[in-house]
Amino acid sequence: MNVRRPTEREPGTLLVSGGGRGIGAATARLAAARGWDVAVNYARDAAAAETVAADVRALGRRALVLQAEVGDDAAVRAMFAELDRAWGAHSLGGLVVNAGVVDVAARVDEMDAARVERMFRINVFGAFSCAREALRRMGTKHGGAGGAIVNVGSAASRVGSPGQYVDYAASKGAIDTFTLGLAREVAAEGVRVNCVRPGIIDTEIHASGGQPERALQAAPQLPMQRAGHADEVAAAIVWLLSDAASYVNGALLDVSGGR
Repeated sequence: MNVRRPTEREPGTLLVSGGGRGIGAATARLAAARGWDVAVNYARDAAAAETVAADVRALGRRALVLQAEVGDDAAVRAMFAELDRAWGAHSLGGLVVNAGVVDVAARVDEMDAARVERMFRINVFGAFSCAREALRRMGTKHGGAGGAIVNVGSAASRVGSPGQYVDYAASKGAIDTFTLGLAREVAAEGVRVNCVRPGIIDTEIHASGGQPERALQAAPQLPMQRAGHADEVAAAIVWLLSDAASYVNGALLDVSGGR
């Protein structure tokens, strides 16, 4: 039995959570270069998000800056409603779930409940909230035209990050499972779901965990003897969003230099 391959579509509207810095910013810029209009979400740094939006517009694409703390479900719902008002209901064609946090290095027996709750509220609950709202706009079950979701996980889900942040690694392990289950759940509704798992990438996230030089310091222990760059992760994300990856669903793609 021959089944016709889906018709290739032009890139549409993409929302990148945590799009003002690091991997999210690199993804927004590359997606714009590939023809996507980009909504840039940020939690606190409006200036950084506006800079990314300006870069998107300079590439000839539309940009929208959306403030929301993804760990706040009401804020996520309001953000998607603002996107609807600006660019129309069911305009969304892609979502990159990139927003996330780390914390200072600590053993599990040194962590309090507030730290772990924050980690999962932002990294896991936020992913569920953003994906839910995207599916209500993209899925054919809800009248959408289909689309793609790319979750940004971490190679930490494989190595566990002992002595540093097992809570972060566990939250990213949840993202792996979330990706696998959701990909199968909505595959027949025109939505593909995949996950990119970066390794040690030279971005600002290490400074937020109190280790600004972590990428440089870790380089000699890595198989390729260097940390990765945000652009290298963005390339994998934008490929997964595209029709070039039209039969890729439920994949966990490591971008970790062999780590």
